[in-house]
Amino acid sequence: MILIRHPGAPQPTAVPGVVLRPPSVADTVELGHLYFASYDPGIAAESEQAALEDINLTFEGGYGVLSPTLSRLAWAGDQLVGALLTVERAPWPDTPDCPFIIELFTAPSHRRLGIARLLLNHCADATVALRVEDNNLPALTLYRSAGFRSVADGN
Repeated sequence: MILIRHPGAPQPTAVPGVVLRPPSVADTVELGHLYFASYDPGIAAESEQAALEDINLTFEGGYGVLSPTLSRLAWAGDQLVGALLTVERAPWPDTPDCPFIIELFTAPSHRRLGIARLLLNHCADATVALRVEDNNLPALTLYRSAGFRSVADGN
């Protein structure tokens, strides 16, 4: 299912001790480790090496040009605990012509602390879209509460 959110005022969000900054190629290894650790085995990548290759492909533009203004990493001290990776336009024919969130994930140890919402609020002043599985109820709940609506609904 593809969801879209139009610009709006961000909801007040703060997560004590968490700082956001743009991703860089220098973050590839840590980002790949977190990407692999954030999903059940086989969901995002079959192995940690495959996750690292996927993150490399992200920086190389394999999923569209990574947006430096709409992508953010969440850090708690020197630990990477979350990521929002947004491309300027997705390369898939079924996606809207707007910035597209290709990944949003948090470390299992840092879930339910508001980090994903903090990351989403970073791009509240832009129209953005994303893809989510129909049966991923925690993600759907988060996205809908953050103002995302189904593209099929005409929003």
